[in-house]
Amino acid sequence: MSTPHEAFARLRQQWFLSDQPTLDPDLFTEDVVVEMPFAAPGRPDRIEGRAAFVAFADAGRAALPVRFDQCLITAAHETADPDVIVVEYELGGTVTTTGARASAPFIGVLRVRDGRIARWREYQHTLAIAEALAAA
Repeated sequence: MSTPHEAFARLRQQWFLSDQPTLDPDLFTEDVVVEMPFAAPGRPDRIEGRAAFVAFADAGRAALPVRFDQCLITAAHETADPDVIVVEYELGGTVTTTGARASAPFIGVLRVRDGRIARWREYQHTLAIAEALAAA
């Protein structure tokens, strides 16, 4: 059975697979809930179910002109629940249309069940992301 740290490590690996257009559905439980409380206007702030989330993530990956190549974990916090961690990280990459480097900070709250991600709550710095993409 995977720990939350191991599950996050597998998720991070997926971000760097630019030659693989689809997110590995085996990372997530069938009933996964993904929440993005600070989602940009017009974007969903909650997605329920593995198929719905993988479709959302794959479409976003295809539309986003960024190749991710760095994920610096600035802090990982244990919680009273051994199935939950809070991870602070900075995700960086290259805007493929311009070659410019960009990065943005995130906080993720990850819960695992049976070795898979059952809940992912991601707090994004949407202004930093919008500025990076506006420069593209």
